[in-house]
Amino acid sequence: MQANNTAVIGTFLVYMAVVLLLGFIAWGRTRSLKDYILGGRSLNAWVTAMSAQATDMSGWLLMGLPGLAYAAGLEAGWMALGLLAGSYLNWKLVAARLRQRTEALDDSLTLPDYFERRFNDHSRSLRLLAGAFILVFFVLYTSSGFVAAGKLFEALFGLGYRWAVLWGTLSVLIYTFFGGFLAVSWADVLQGSLMFLALVLVAGLGWWALGGLSGIQHTLNAVNPDLLNPLVSADTGQALGVVGIVSLLAWGLGYFGQPHILARFMAANAAGSIPTARRIAMSWQTVVLAAAVLAGLSGIGGLDRQLTGADVEKVFIFMAVDRFPAVLAGVCLSGILAAVMSTAAAQLLVASSAFAQDFYKGVLRKQAVGGELLWAGRLAVLAIAVLGFVLALDPQSQVLALVAWAWAGFGATFGPAVLLSLYWDRMTRNGALAGMLVGGVTVMVWPLFDGGIFELYELVPGFAFSLLAIVAVSVLVAR
Repeated sequence: MQANNTAVIGTFLVYMAVVLLLGFIAWGRTRSLKDYILGGRSLNAWVTAMSAQATDMSGWLLMGLPGLAYAAGLEAGWMALGLLAGSYLNWKLVAARLRQRTEALDDSLTLPDYFERRFNDHSRSLRLLAGAFILVFFVLYTSSGFVAAGKLFEALFGLGYRWAVLWGTLSVLIYTFFGGFLAVSWADVLQGSLMFLALVLVAGLGWWALGGLSGIQHTLNAVNPDLLNPLVSADTGQALGVVGIVSLLAWGLGYFGQPHILARFMAANAAGSIPTARRIAMSWQTVVLAAAVLAGLSGIGGLDRQLTGADVEKVFIFMAVDRFPAVLAGVCLSGILAAVMSTAAAQLLVASSAFAQDFYKGVLRKQAVGGELLWAGRLAVLAIAVLGFVLALDPQSQVLALVAWAWAGFGATFGPAVLLSLYWDRMTRNGALAGMLVGGVTVMVWPLFDGGIFELYELVPGFAFSLLAIVAVSVLVAR
């Protein structure tokens, strides 16, 4: 490939320089843990929208989803529909209320902060349980970003996979460590725009190369007619059935519990800016999801090579590099790095806040304030990144598989608790504890079983059981 092409490398260096400059500027404005993990609640509607969406759509948007479309065809459309619906409902039902509640409840900075104060929990049980689940699931989620960065650097520069993962990890770590939330949020506007441009360019290229809709249909039909049938799995030729379709649509349920997305709602400068942010966010997301699916579908006939196994997630990379001039390819591939950096950095920040605010200050040093907490958060970023890097070293890792498990974990652990805490006054502390524990444990144990109902995406039973546990315990058990 174009491993030695100075134009591609130059594009990457310019992009990295801009992002690091944002980190340097934000360093001067980051003086407290509140600045570091919520940016002082200063995000306007545009930054709130772009930061939430860029944070949401990690490397899986440019690698995992196109890879699924390449391998499975229109089956991937169910996932895109579920994500669109879930994202809209999250903005509509959660964003403004969570922004208001967290500020009113003694300026809560994290989800564990919010739950503890919402239920007046002096035992610190809610804080510790929520913080523990955040740390566990985010280590794996962050590693998925490092896997995506590793595959990008491996394909583009010809590096060995482990060296590629190392450089990808360092890229994310440097500007997250120094700049914190402000740097990440400012960069998200740039990165969200870059992701949008990259996906539209590659999808448009594929559309043109295959001769539009009729050409794509003809190509897919010639390769495998099942690719055109959203009700059939192209891999097996078997009907998806209710379990398969519900599993794909259910990705939308995960939105209500993703701490890195909810943090963007909490950081908005006012609840009144949320409707504008929602319109911006949903317009952006509709286009990029459609473009990601189209990029994967067009890769089936648009590439001269056949991709199999974990390599199907490189379809976007090869479409850009094989088809575009070097500079334009560099822009598109910078979009992948943008997606990886925006999400992995946001996840590192939320995980570090869970450690600094919920464990370090909450348990180890209750008197810690100011700079001490800030540096506890920064050191936690470093430690979590190291763990994520170690988990990402397996070259057979698939971005979408890693994201799916962590996404389900957060969605089931926190989603029902967030929704009911905002809308149901009878919810209790014990109900919240039961819901988080049941949801998180269900996601962990469900994949251990095979066949039948256990083929259902673990987010579905996890979310349902968590919801039932909250209601049952809140009604039947004293606080």
